Amino acid sequence: MENTAKIARNEAMVYRLQRTKNKSLEWLWMLSLYVLVIGISFVILYPLFSRISMAFKDPVDIYNPTIYIVPIHFTLDNVKLTMKVLDYWPMLGNTLMFAAVMTLLQAASCALAGYGFARFSFPGSNILFTCVVLTILIPMSTLMVPMYLHFRNLDFMGLIKLFTGRDGVNLLNTYWPSMITSATANGLKSGLYIYIFRQFFRGLPKEIEEAAVIDGAGGYSAFFRIMLPNAVPALMTVMLFAFVWQYNDTFYASLFMSESALMSVNSLPADANQYLPALLGIGTNADVKADPNHVAMIVDTGILLAIAPLIAMYLFVQRYFVESVERTGVVG
Repeated sequence: MENTAKIARNEAMVYRLQRTKNKSLEWLWMLSLYVLVIGISFVILYPLFSRISMAFKDPVDIYNPTIYIVPIHFTLDNVKLTMKVLDYWPMLGNTLMFAAVMTLLQAASCALAGYGFARFSFPGSNILFTCVVLTILIPMSTLMVPMYLHFRNLDFMGLIKLFTGRDGVNLLNTYWPSMITSATANGLKSGLYIYIFRQFFRGLPKEIEEAAVIDGAGGYSAFFRIMLPNAVPALMTVMLFAFVWQYNDTFYASLFMSESALMSVNSLPADANQYLPALLGIGTNADVKADPNHVAMIVDTGILLAIAPLIAMYLFVQRYFVESVERTGVVG
């Protein structure tokens, strides 16, 4: 009996030690995860917090060594000055309208292209789709010169020269280059969007289309009335990607629309000394320069105002974005 009781006590002690060890390892693992998540979050959010601090910091706080993130004197002067320099609200409206129109054009054209690759087989379809995928890997700078020359003297099959005698039409500094490339599934990141739509449509059963054809629907009718309503997850994913990338695009916007009133083209430059002295009330003397640290505050405020619409949009659509990405299989 004594031996049995002793063995039972030893087993209970071993069990308690093992349980304590497992709990210690579990707490250590959780602590490591928390430290990792907090560290990554700090790296990601620190630039945003720094710009928010700069936006609401008074210039007198610049040279105060006791201030790190939270300013002592809060002010909206930086925001007001930046909005005045950028002509913020008209420029924001133009940028949002431009990004929305390009997003709709790209979603429509890429959906048609992806549906064609998913459902129709024709000679060279696999080679053509391989070329579409390769456009994802080609650097944009590689296409810069031919696209610039193409839209500087655009002539469709020589018709413009035939009827007008001109070498072509100059579409630079207009919205037409972006509209044409987006409407023909050749716009920014269109190869990725076509791939997303193709993979999604391939996952839908063909019996849906066959039933629609039996009921008398044609190819376009089956696409717009049957397939496209079922492609809402892919549409959400593509439209969100397209809007964000179009809003942030500086390459094509600077190449085709260098004189347009878009946020990515007319962002506040670092050499804002050219016009800030007068706005700051210093005067128009060319020898008088604005405080470079104050100029840096205005630049940081301009960056914050530029990304603010995207942050606000993400707060409202992030749930739908995550769901649509999961359902389209982009994460795989």
